[in-house]
Amino acid sequence: MAAIKVLVVDDSITMRALFSSALERSNDLVVVGAAADANEAREMIADMRPDVVTLDIEMPGMNGIDFLEEIMTTKPMPIVMLSTLTQKGAEVTLKALEIGAVDCFPKPTKATPDEFAKISGKLCKLVATAAKSKVKKYDPEAVAAAAAANTAAVQEQTATQATTTKAYKWNGSLVALSASTGGGPAVTELLRAWPANCPPTIVLQQLEEGLAEPFAARLNDAIAPDVKLAEDGLPLQQGCVYILSAPDKHGLIDRWPGGTIRLVARDPVNGVRPSADLLLTTLAKSARDKAVGVILSGAGTDGAAGLGAVKQLGGLTLCQDRESAMVFEASAAAIAKGAVEAQLSIPDLAQAILARCEEKDLAA
Repeated sequence: MAAIKVLVVDDSITMRALFSSALERSNDLVVVGAAADANEAREMIADMRPDVVTLDIEMPGMNGIDFLEEIMTTKPMPIVMLSTLTQKGAEVTLKALEIGAVDCFPKPTKATPDEFAKISGKLCKLVATAAKSKVKKYDPEAVAAAAAANTAAVQEQTATQATTTKAYKWNGSLVALSASTGGGPAVTELLRAWPANCPPTIVLQQLEEGLAEPFAARLNDAIAPDVKLAEDGLPLQQGCVYILSAPDKHGLIDRWPGGTIRLVARDPVNGVRPSADLLLTTLAKSARDKAVGVILSGAGTDGAAGLGAVKQLGGLTLCQDRESAMVFEASAAAIAKGAVEAQLSIPDLAQAILARCEEKDLAA
């Protein structure tokens, strides 16, 4: 199997050397070049045809976000953003993900070989995952138009439900979504279909530290339900979406109906925390046939066993299909375990979930 070709783009010669060294610790990766700015990178991409580009956000001339948009609107390819801004510039990071970056990886706080050696394994794994991802062309005009139309629809739906008794009739089901690499945009797209009085929905989204709050705020502006950050003991209520992303705690469901989210400090499971396996297993045990478990775009195998538990106890299990998922690895792991009842596109997922959670009008 041919090594994955990587181009490193960073204005610092020290960072270029350290990132190159960290990446080449993996036998599966080879750094084919290192560019100091967008102009150099543009030429190297054309000449070297890398499989993945690691791209700094802060650069002289054209910055990383503008260069990312140029790439994704012309000839899309897997991009991993690398910058200190991924920790303190949350809005910039989330914008990069919306444009189409596979993920954002924070630079070590100290530019030393020892610090880069510590992050080498995680970085190499992310770049290898990015090489297998399915990226899409970014159309800023279409995105802006869709966002405007969605805002109008959310406002209309909220106003309509405030003045009419004909609203979504929830049947008591509980929904949990798991997403990691490439999953942020998928979560937003899916939940845009949620009515204001939606089923209680827990979103386990793997994010770097500091991104959960701005992610929740952006999601709250984009969808009709109320979006909350998961807190220990927070009641699970209709009309609410809960973002579970605390990197030092797992999220569990203590009981259903009338349950709450519990945040517990335990060791990582499957190398991650919070773990989708733990969340989905407690969903299965608490809600049984009222449970709906869904895996969206993501890397690794976390969630496969938990989804199996949901299926075994009578709940509905779904995943995003290969065609629409940026990273299909997590879904593929669940499918291999026989845990998935159906693979669907985002619009079809939304329809299937809401239908399962809706009280049927027997008189109709």
